[in-house]
Amino acid sequence: MYSSEVIGVDLGGTAIKLGRFSADGFLLQKQQIQTPQPATPGAVCIALVEAIEALDPDHRALVVGIGLPGPMDVRARVARVCINLPGWEEVPLADWLEPRLQRRVTLANDGNCALVGEAWKGAAQGYSDVVMLTLGTGVGGGVMLSGRLFTGHNGAAAEPGLIGLDPNGPSCNSGNGGSLEQFANISALRRLWDGDPAELAALAGNGDADAQAVWSCYGTTLGVGISSLVYMFTPELVLLGGGISGAASHFLPSLRKEIQQRVQAVSREGLRIEACALGNGAGRLGAARLAIERLT
Repeated sequence: MYSSEVIGVDLGGTAIKLGRFSADGFLLQKQQIQTPQPATPGAVCIALVEAIEALDPDHRALVVGIGLPGPMDVRARVARVCINLPGWEEVPLADWLEPRLQRRVTLANDGNCALVGEAWKGAAQGYSDVVMLTLGTGVGGGVMLSGRLFTGHNGAAAEPGLIGLDPNGPSCNSGNGGSLEQFANISALRRLWDGDPAELAALAGNGDADAQAVWSCYGTTLGVGISSLVYMFTPELVLLGGGISGAASHFLPSLRKEIQQRVQAVSREGLRIEACALGNGAGRLGAARLAIERLT
């Protein structure tokens, strides 16, 4: 099936970002709506149908890619689990949506979508081995090895935010208490500084020493976790996306310093650590790309 247009969706805990794209990745129209609260599967399904119909009332796009915060089944039709969304276990979202939308649907992990988007049109162009972390309500991400998305034998990989960091750390909805997510998400940042991350970034940009110290501490801790990922995959590039990455200039120096201290030179040879180029648009672009690859 050939479709000259495609819809990409990035489903997050607080917002759903949608885009209608040409087949070569040009953004024709975008939309953002609030994620229903509570974000139960039924409520999200209804919201998606309404938003997609509003975005493409003429049905110019015949395929839809949707990124969700968790692993999918190998057929990319069932959301196996979304640990930060209530009731999301073995949800056959593609089967629910297709008859309502009259469009074919494929699902993917949102971190994988962001990585695919950056590899297509962003900062990961030209790289074969990339680790990406998305820093926001949770910490997701993806891994690309030899130019191919790594999803494991059952489609559940990769979840770099769920690696262990501190066995005595805060509980995690995944069951892996003390995971990197619990030290690098928005809640973790707010434990360091009780306020809005955007305000903290503005203060640091204006030279506030306390704000700069908070970002430095955040970057150091994130660097500890990323060091393990570098040892595991020896990537050419580590990319940081998600809402917190907008403040990357404030925490990248301490992050890079920590990795340099912890990782042997041979394992970080040629390594670059950068913020994403596409911002919060990477996820919906990558979801659209995966829909093109899988469904057209």
